[in-house]
Amino acid sequence: MMLLDGRPVTADELEALALYGYGHFTTLRVHGGRVRGLALHLDRLRTDCAAMMGASLDPGEVRSRVRQAAADADGPVVVRVTVFDPGLELGLPARPARPRLLVSTRPAPPVPAPPLSLEVREHERDPAAVKTTSLAGVLRQRRAAQLGGFDDVLFADRNGRVTEGATWNIGFVRDGEVLWPQGEVLEGTTMRLLARAEEAAHPHRTAPVPVASVPAMEGAFITNAAVGVRPVSRIGDRTFPEPTALLARLREAYASVPQDEV
Repeated sequence: MMLLDGRPVTADELEALALYGYGHFTTLRVHGGRVRGLALHLDRLRTDCAAMMGASLDPGEVRSRVRQAAADADGPVVVRVTVFDPGLELGLPARPARPRLLVSTRPAPPVPAPPLSLEVREHERDPAAVKTTSLAGVLRQRRAAQLGGFDDVLFADRNGRVTEGATWNIGFVRDGEVLWPQGEVLEGTTMRLLARAEEAAHPHRTAPVPVASVPAMEGAFITNAAVGVRPVSRIGDRTFPEPTALLARLREAYASVPQDEV
């Protein structure tokens, strides 16, 4: 399903998004009309709309459109809310924008998801803090990693520090602690919810993670809204045993996060 402002979208209305790719989005896993971290998703959309378009966004309308799109789902679905301006002109992007809501759905992947193998490749998203629809760079890197026999790609910045993945954050296990890479990254909703859920009993740390230090890590996992917490089996030539006890703890912590009514 793909709806623009609550009705079927036309090809003409998608022209600007298809040709220029200028917009931003968030992705939610919705089940039974409920979602974890709804306030974080809405805040992301508001903040990114101001940054990309200099415009405001009505969170009530976003919730209404998500409810509409997910209303007839038999099970969990991944709902993507894309914000763009169908009237955008290539030569005049500074004109006042009229942001519109394109809401699409797809079946949610099964969880828990199997382990991932990752290839480290140098790449920096621009801008890192905004979840833009400009995915050509990340998909090119993901494609290269998959052609090399890996499941996905792990980015490193120009200074040789691990940052994030194409569509997820990465956490490492070191000395029994959870360590998130410090750098120019998009802090995902799942990452933030997980760290918040564990802050009292098991505080998470953030620190630079040089690529050269990855083999010394005890384990790794990725997080995003679609799959929650997913183990990493290999990064480059370094294989990791599955941190079974830690994964169980993290998944339990994430499952304990209250779900919000859309």
